[in-house]
Amino acid sequence: MLWFNQIRRLWSSQIQEPKASPDVVAGTVQANFDEALALHQQGQFDQAQAVYENVLKTQPNHFDAQHLLGLVALQKGDFRLADDLIGKAIGINPLQADAHYNRGNALAQLRELDAAIASYDQAIAISPKYAEAHSNRGNALKELREFDAAVVSYDRAIAIKPDYANAYYNRGVALAELKQHEAAVASFDQAIAVRPEFSNAYSNRGISLEELKKFDEAVVSYDRAIAIRPDFAECYSNRGNALKELNQLVAAVASFDRAIAIKPDYAEAHSNRGMALQELKQIVAAVVSYDRAIAIKADYPAAYWNKSLALLLNGDFERGWELYEWRWKREDKSKYRRSFVQPLWLGAQSLKGKTILLYGEQGLGDTIQFCRYVKLVSDLGARVVLEVDKSLASLLEELAGVSELIVRGDALPFFDYHCPLLSLPLAFKTELSTIPCSAKYISTDALKMTHWKNKLDVKTKPRVGLAWSGSTWHKNDHNRSIFLSELMHRLPSGFQYVSLQKETRQIDKLTLESNPHIIRFGGELNDFTDTAALCELMDVVISVDTSVAHLAGALGTPTWILLPFIPDWRWLLDRDDSPWYTSVKLYRQPTIGDWNSVFAKVGSDLAQLIAPDSR
Repeated sequence: MLWFNQIRRLWSSQIQEPKASPDVVAGTVQANFDEALALHQQGQFDQAQAVYENVLKTQPNHFDAQHLLGLVALQKGDFRLADDLIGKAIGINPLQADAHYNRGNALAQLRELDAAIASYDQAIAISPKYAEAHSNRGNALKELREFDAAVVSYDRAIAIKPDYANAYYNRGVALAELKQHEAAVASFDQAIAVRPEFSNAYSNRGISLEELKKFDEAVVSYDRAIAIRPDFAECYSNRGNALKELNQLVAAVASFDRAIAIKPDYAEAHSNRGMALQELKQIVAAVVSYDRAIAIKADYPAAYWNKSLALLLNGDFERGWELYEWRWKREDKSKYRRSFVQPLWLGAQSLKGKTILLYGEQGLGDTIQFCRYVKLVSDLGARVVLEVDKSLASLLEELAGVSELIVRGDALPFFDYHCPLLSLPLAFKTELSTIPCSAKYISTDALKMTHWKNKLDVKTKPRVGLAWSGSTWHKNDHNRSIFLSELMHRLPSGFQYVSLQKETRQIDKLTLESNPHIIRFGGELNDFTDTAALCELMDVVISVDTSVAHLAGALGTPTWILLPFIPDWRWLLDRDDSPWYTSVKLYRQPTIGDWNSVFAKVGSDLAQLIAPDSR
């Protein structure tokens, strides 16, 4: 599914109210200064500036006039001038905390964050209980992504000023960046308790609730923010994301539409709208939304990526593979991109006599699915070095076309070119009709087969392997994984059921304990060679969309895959077979969230396997 949801978090780095220290002078200078101060307080900055300058002509060392002249520049947005003028004031009197603080604000606006922190530190050294200086110091640290240090500064500000709403709010943002979302929500709650109409706090609270998968609560938080601020486009978009996670897709599209009505050039909302439409199976409309996002923001990786998934899901491989390369530019994936001095191979150069490094890049199932291309690369005359996760090494060491197999993290041998496995379809210009698909392209270890055959003992009934959940970290796990208890009610008797799960969630452990007839091995499955041997000993493997489904398909074992209404792109739409695996049969939700229909069909088809007229 679509892994990707664009979220805008609102950071606050507000300039505090001007602070000035009294400096008693006499006569005309005092009258002029009082006039300038009054104009300043009324927001008549140009007039105040002129009078402050007159004061300084008469008395060049007038600290307050020099300091407040710098504040005028700060409030007018001339931050470089503000830094210069306030710096001159500090030269007159270096022991005024307010001047160091306001100079820090000017430097922060100039993005000279280290210098800003130094100025806040000066203010705090002079006045240790200067809450605003501690808070804005936290803001600067937050902008430097030094979130732990920022939280410490906010905590100090709050200890001094317990009703400091902005400090609670920004502390929440920093905690969210540290993935401490429970603590972030608590901090946003404290900000709201002090300032009940704090719309940004409600909005960011919603974002952290989404991260905690508390989507209903997130929607409530977004609704409160919108009630306070009806033109809050970012909040409508974030609300749409939460509604999409709740599978309230029509409502999600309406929320994105509202965000776009407020802010027509909101590229992220257009892209997120496309994702919701895609999950409604409105693929053409989804692509239109992605195109609008791209027209607004031509270098928007998420929109290109989402468009590629829509095209691939719809079977448009020619355009889909090309756009799929945008995955490397996405913020959440760019860190996985490999940097080599050797060139990337995408099919253009001859590989005859060359060595190429091929490597997995995403999930284990992806590696199993796309390692089928290794032989095609080898057939071009290349020596193929294949790098895989340690758990797959034993399974793939005899894969056709592999000259050398290495485990990810080990030292790399010499190679001339490199290519990630999921870029090979682009390199080979794969279309639906040219997918390299053989009945079986992965082999099982003979000794493991013997071992597991003995473990299972004498076969008296048809064997059915079960895999009902994938990794919890997967973005779409809440749509693809199921509870074993829901499936069990539909499984007919007359079969020997075997769990193929290496790891089992607590709720499913309870189901297994109450169903001792389901054979399970759990911790005895050391790697994929064990799971592969078990799969080969099954008459049918029933699996959700996880690595076991790919493994069974690659082994040529009859495999029934249970899919949500909108599946991952590789399973395409509206078909019960797969061009990737000849032994696979697909069972799709007829409507969003309808697993019962899937389970009923699976149970019926299983019963037919042992019906007298089917033998």
